[in-house]
Amino acid sequence: MLKNDLAKRLKTRYPLIQAPMAGGITTPELVAAVSNAGGLGMIGAGYLTAAQTKEQIREIKQLTGNPFGINFFVPGGFEAANEKITAANDILNRVRKQLKIEAKAEIEVPDLYSVQDQFLAQVQVAIEEKVPVCSFTFGIPSGKVIERLKQNGILLIGTATTVDEAVEVEQAGMDMVVAQGSEAGGHRGNFLKDHEESMIGLMSLVPQVADNVRIPVIAAGGVMDGRGLAAALCLGAKGVQMGTAFLACKESGAHQAHKEAVLHAKEDELVLTRSFSGKWARGVKNAFISEMKPHEALFPDYPVQNALTQDIRKAAGKQNNREFMSLWSGQSPRLAKQQTAKALIDHVIKEAEEIMGKMPETL
Repeated sequence: MLKNDLAKRLKTRYPLIQAPMAGGITTPELVAAVSNAGGLGMIGAGYLTAAQTKEQIREIKQLTGNPFGINFFVPGGFEAANEKITAANDILNRVRKQLKIEAKAEIEVPDLYSVQDQFLAQVQVAIEEKVPVCSFTFGIPSGKVIERLKQNGILLIGTATTVDEAVEVEQAGMDMVVAQGSEAGGHRGNFLKDHEESMIGLMSLVPQVADNVRIPVIAAGGVMDGRGLAAALCLGAKGVQMGTAFLACKESGAHQAHKEAVLHAKEDELVLTRSFSGKWARGVKNAFISEMKPHEALFPDYPVQNALTQDIRKAAGKQNNREFMSLWSGQSPRLAKQQTAKALIDHVIKEAEEIMGKMPETL
């Protein structure tokens, strides 16, 4: 029943995509397990170098012969004023003291040219390795990049948090669009307006996007089970992209403290913060978020703030200290379960088919 046009285009059994979660969560084991179970596994390559990207792709090819995809962060302009960086670093040194790690005096931050070069190098890797699907977050790549990828037969997926962004994605030549509702965990994919104007819930976003674009719409944000998949299809989406549900899976590379935080979180413990990376993201509230809240408007933009907090997040992980880790999660943590990716997909599809089997043949 669920083998629809989206699944056919993705060459998967089901219209279900595992969200590309950067930072080591989407291990080769997770990506391959999802693809082997009938979904589309996705590499979150946002923080990888081109060499690391190639290595992950080749590892996944050893684990599955099925299609999988890769997601890239589209570089955008960002402010890197020295006085802002120095002020942010001084505030973060208080946190370093709590974690008993060395205060930072010398500050190395990325520059736009190096970020853009890294992005283009990753795109080249995707072409050379013949990855069948590429998706993009934080914006739309240049027409030149899109043309090169399409010339090599790669299916392209954009991310949108508003109808206007979805229209831009379609006009740029993307094949599909992920409609990311405000319920989504991790970083917001907005790129036309600020995060406040881009916080549309999935139930409102999906039908409006579906009515305004001709390309297939993929619903993302708070979808954790078959009920979410069935609802998304009823609203006009052709499939779903699920992140938090896979983050809790056994194959996920998320820190165990991160998994435990999500598995035991309540929906009212999920907040938005830009203190970790300089870009708004949703996660489980902890001491770092609370302590930084008075300062977060002053922090530099992504990826500068992300570079400044890297040692803090790394130290917190080593110390098993969840209070200073970025515990990204969508708004449905009570639905998260510790299980294999295959068990999750099997349950989602079975539940969705049961629900839709009771409905009139209108979809």
